[in-house]
Amino acid sequence: MLFADIIVDISIKNLDKTFQYSVPSEMEKDIVIGSLVHIPFGNGNRTIKGYVVGLSDSPLLDISKIKSIVDIEKQVAVESHLLSLAGWIKENYGSTMNDAIKAVMPVRRGVKEKIVKTVFPLVDREEMEKFVLDFEKKHNTARARVLKYLLELDGILYNRGVDYSFIVKELKVSGMVLESLKQRGIIDIESLRQYRNPANKLLWEKESHILNSEQQYIKDCVLSDFNNGIRKTYLIHGITGSGKTEVYISIINYVVAQGKQVIVLIPEIALTLQTVNRFYSQFKERVSVIHSRLSAGEKYDQFTRAKEGSIDIMIGPRSALFTPFKNLGLIVIDEEHETSYQSESSPKYHAREVAIHRALMTGSSVILGSATPSLEAYYRAVSGEYKLFKLKKRAGGATIPDVYTIDLREEFEKKNYSIFSEKLKCLIEEKLLKHEQIILFINRRGYASFISCRKCGKAIGCPHCSVSLKPHMYKGVVSRMKCHFCGYEIPLPNTCPSCGSKYIDVFGIGTQQVEEAVKKHFLGARTLRMDADTTSGKDGHSKILARFKNGEADILIGTQMIVKGHDFPNVTLVGIIAADLSLNANDYRAAEHTYQLIAQAAGRAGRGKKKGEVVLQTYQPDHYSIVNAAKQDYESFYKQEIIVRQILQYPPVSNILGILVLSKNEESALKLATIISEDIAGQYPSVTVLGPTDANVAKVKDIYRKMVYGKCKDYSILCMVKDCIEAFKEQDTEYKDCSIDFEFNITK
Repeated sequence: MLFADIIVDISIKNLDKTFQYSVPSEMEKDIVIGSLVHIPFGNGNRTIKGYVVGLSDSPLLDISKIKSIVDIEKQVAVESHLLSLAGWIKENYGSTMNDAIKAVMPVRRGVKEKIVKTVFPLVDREEMEKFVLDFEKKHNTARARVLKYLLELDGILYNRGVDYSFIVKELKVSGMVLESLKQRGIIDIESLRQYRNPANKLLWEKESHILNSEQQYIKDCVLSDFNNGIRKTYLIHGITGSGKTEVYISIINYVVAQGKQVIVLIPEIALTLQTVNRFYSQFKERVSVIHSRLSAGEKYDQFTRAKEGSIDIMIGPRSALFTPFKNLGLIVIDEEHETSYQSESSPKYHAREVAIHRALMTGSSVILGSATPSLEAYYRAVSGEYKLFKLKKRAGGATIPDVYTIDLREEFEKKNYSIFSEKLKCLIEEKLLKHEQIILFINRRGYASFISCRKCGKAIGCPHCSVSLKPHMYKGVVSRMKCHFCGYEIPLPNTCPSCGSKYIDVFGIGTQQVEEAVKKHFLGARTLRMDADTTSGKDGHSKILARFKNGEADILIGTQMIVKGHDFPNVTLVGIIAADLSLNANDYRAAEHTYQLIAQAAGRAGRGKKKGEVVLQTYQPDHYSIVNAAKQDYESFYKQEIIVRQILQYPPVSNILGILVLSKNEESALKLATIISEDIAGQYPSVTVLGPTDANVAKVKDIYRKMVYGKCKDYSILCMVKDCIEAFKEQDTEYKDCSIDFEFNITK
């Protein structure tokens, strides 16, 4: 008999262990490590799902006490090394094994396969005509109708066959009619599995790029290591427009030619149109894409194709990292600095760290690329842990744009109350006359940031989350307010809920307000707005970007998603409406994120043959993140920022373990967070403890959130702290209404 060790699909700590089940003989040929199965569980033997993590022929209990698997769900099984990776994620980021398996298993349920059927005639025309006459005599009109249609086809089509669904629909016959013709040997019905491929919907012409000396040097170094069996992590620090993607493609081309497979991570769905098309034009059907906007069937097909070896390159955001390639040779992480590579749900892993560990397991190389590297990656590169390469000039002869930093305080003194400085207004008008394109960037979505009462000063908040409600326009008028965390929505009130005053108004600025201002100041300008509200559809990002690239709009207005990696040759002006908004965030990385956003936004201008210009509007023109971003001087920014991190012992100089305590009862959450804080301080003197305190968002969907932070240079000690807290929570009976999540910010 065959027995399977199974992790049940229930994310509860005391069930986070394997259970052994027997495998029915008829399932032995189909079951593999990683299979998703249905099993009877508990005293009531209710059927639940589980994941096979081991197979053996040795029972651990009396066979009579071992239950049997009910069935196997047809889907992409997890490769054994991915299960090992899930175990590593569990141990390093704090979660149940079930949650870790789900993280490495993006396709969690079976979907219907797409089958294409074709009808082929098995007899010659003369014999077919005899069958028609025979069926007509017997009044079998449906059968006769099918055969008459086949006879009308020319010789080539007659032998090539006809689509099954076309015959059923157009000739109005049932499947039983066609099956009866097949049984009589008149036709054959061939069924073929057809894979959905979202990568080939759009295609650019293949571009031929000759690498410049900087690019060629990087390629030669990486491939020299590759050929010599040396596997490293490389960081390519290239200014915006320096041609990092051309380097990736050139290296990938060689790696794939050696029979290896490649994963390319990109931070945003918005980047898939441009990135996938560039790769598809080079590698055709051997490249595919995975992201959250695909249907379950499309996702299922892409991972099946990867496992079967019919594709060599998978492109996508974080989840693409777990593509079940059997011969992985390279992982590329583009825009490695992006925060979207950090998972926000348990397990809260970082794609960069998991990619490096998967590469270690599979003997693969890792390439990180960014114009504005994360401090963690750059710190490791400077210290020699990663190999650092630099691209200091733009590819194709393009030049760095001119940047004008505008102090908004001076604009206010000049009585310019518009959201556009005088400099930005003049340049927009100039570019419109030249039929050149413009990008206006603001790090806000929606109409404005919040609605507040001018009398009492209170903002209208969500009753379920500790955030203000955001104004939303309907039919051109601000008439609704919505919470972007839980979806709670109310009509815009006429009076203040706190004091009853009628003096309530919109405060702040958002993409919709910018779009309205553009239409007011620049009559006739064609605009496109790109934010979370306008890209909710499956292909929302792609459609907007394609329209802008095709010249259907003069001005693209948007949030962060428009400044990440896009290449529009006709964009000669970028306006950064409020550059310093992110400096006010309650985050030790606020200056880093501000530098990255400004530098990336500025990098969208002048990427073609035309000179680019950038207008950077700010209330803090002297802040080092803004000064250096305007100059595109990452090294100077890094030198100043790393000093701050060293003084405060923040990553990448030290490691931080964030412990999030959640409960519907605020008092319980605070008590447990206090106990955790005191225990860490008492047992681990090398750990600096901060908190407990409210999380950045203190309440979401009526769940209170308290944070405790532990800082320590020794990562292993923080792992011990995590393990200790997990062990405590397993034995805990007093705080059952609380749950705990972990988040590591690590430098190791």
